[in-house]
Amino acid sequence: MINVLVAGFPGAMGQKVVNMLKAHDDFKLTAIFNPVVLDLDPAEYGLDPDVKVWHSYDEIEDGVADVWVDFTTPKAVAQNIEAAINHGIHPVVGTSGMAADDQKRVIALAAEKHIGGLIAPNFGISAVLLMQFAAQAAKYFPDAEVIEMHHEDKLDAPSGTARATAEMIAKARTAQPRPTTDDPAHGEKIDGVPVHAVRLPGYVAHEQVLFGAPGEALTIRQDSFDRESFMSGVAVAISKVQQLDTLVVGLEHLL
Repeated sequence: MINVLVAGFPGAMGQKVVNMLKAHDDFKLTAIFNPVVLDLDPAEYGLDPDVKVWHSYDEIEDGVADVWVDFTTPKAVAQNIEAAINHGIHPVVGTSGMAADDQKRVIALAAEKHIGGLIAPNFGISAVLLMQFAAQAAKYFPDAEVIEMHHEDKLDAPSGTARATAEMIAKARTAQPRPTTDDPAHGEKIDGVPVHAVRLPGYVAHEQVLFGAPGEALTIRQDSFDRESFMSGVAVAISKVQQLDTLVVGLEHLL
């Protein structure tokens, strides 16, 4: 049995994780971390009465959880990861928008403490495959642009998935792309790859990568129509993250 703490419990993704844990025979929800909603009653959400509810890092008890699942905010995630690692809990992080310096710091802390963990730009299998296919295509099509589309409440833009995709494209290129304008209207440049962010009601999580070359074009696209699509990836991460002794970025490390 793997004991799990969920941070970001009241959010849409947090609720999906809680429901997945309740339905999974090998997982048990033992604690939630929620510093924002102080009057939250776990019973209102159908949780067992023995689920710990913590509102501050000082309340966290060692040994209560094996895995810390985090779907919170870009401002909170780095401190949450530090708290997990310092308490010997393996972090599984789906929160995007973490600053690069913060990410480097928590990776170094995990290495120092020998606590493995995962930061996943996306838990959707289709999104992981899109990034891998895009890296393959970039070897032959150096000219590429990324368009990501999410729901109107997503806090970071561009998304973590789009940033990771652009970085993988740039790393995989074997030729230089054509020069492009630096006008902000042409998207944010991430490692030289223009990335465009769309925030609209009705969308969940979608990404397409456009490659162009003389006389031909290639489009790779994935669509997540429901947050339930991410739960298989979260379950894989919870099951396997304790096998890691470093903090890695990308679900593909556990597939």
